[in-house]
Order: sequence, then C-alpha cells, then structure tokens
Amino acid sequence: MASGNPSVHPHGLDPDSIDRPMFSAIIRPHQSLSRRGFRIVMTGLCLVSLTVSVWAWRMGFWPVAGFFGLDMLALYCALKASFRRGRSFEEVVISQIEILLARVSHRGERREWRFNPLWTKLVAVEDEEYGMQRVTLESRRQSVVVARDAGPEERARVARGLSQALARVKKGY
Repeated sequence: MASGNPSVHPHGLDPDSIDRPMFSAIIRPHQSLSRRGFRIVMTGLCLVSLTVSVWAWRMGFWPVAGFFGLDMLALYCALKASFRRGRSFEEVVISQIEILLARVSHRGERREWRFNPLWTKLVAVEDEEYGMQRVTLESRRQSVVVARDAGPEERARVARGLSQALARVKKGY
C-alpha cells in the first residue's frame, strides 16, 4: 500500500531522484591578472618601453628601440595565450550512481572520466607551507587529478565538497 504522499517512494529512495546531482562544481584555472590589470600592465610597460626607446634612439642606440618593440610584442602574445588558456575548465558532478569528471580545453575539446561513487576514494596531498597540492579521484586502477590548474585554496574547497558528497553517497547505501 502506498503512503499518502505520492512524492515519497515506499522503500525510501525515489527512483526519479537517483541520478540527480548531489554535488556539482565547475573549476576554472587560477589567473592572477584580470583584463583590467592586463590593460594597466601593458600600458605601463609600453610607456616605459617608449620612453627608453626614444632616449636610446636620440643617443644613437637605435637597435634598442627595435628590441623593446619585440619584447612588448612577445609579452603581449604570452599574456593573450594565458588568457586563452583561462577559458578551459573542469566539471565535476556526483550523483548517487556516478561521478563524472569532464575536462574541457580552451579549444573546446572535451575529455570525460566516469566512476562508481561506491568504489571511488578521494586522495588529497597537502603541504603545511603551500596548502593543498593535489586532489585525486581513484577507483580501481584508474586515477585522475581534479582541479589541477586551480590555486591551493580552491583545491581545498573542492576537496572538502567532494569528500562530503562522497560520504553522503556512501552513507545512503
């Protein structure tokens, strides 16, 4: 006989909610320079470069100006490449039946790993001085690093969330 509440399954778990996420996180790489900071740094460096280049040109050291220009171009390209790489992310979703870890590169290439939450353990390596160094999901003979491009504080937050979610999943069985 079913209970009076149609949303409650007679055996406790609702079959419709078994694949709903218990934990979900999107992890982006750590970037210390914002777009505004990029503009400020590049403007300052270009002004210094221009000032020194004009001074060197007037003193007769005209090749210096060309090398400063090449330095600015190389720095600009390196910072732009860094911002492009910042578009990559990792997605972690834990439900009662599956752990999904998806890594999407800055080019849009997606790679996925799937684990059974009952067989998966979380291994965290922490250094007293530098904080959380590594967070790994291990299941059977497969091991995948999580939040590899994040900073130590964000890695620690992700590790806490993952361990709490795994504990809730394992407690439910």
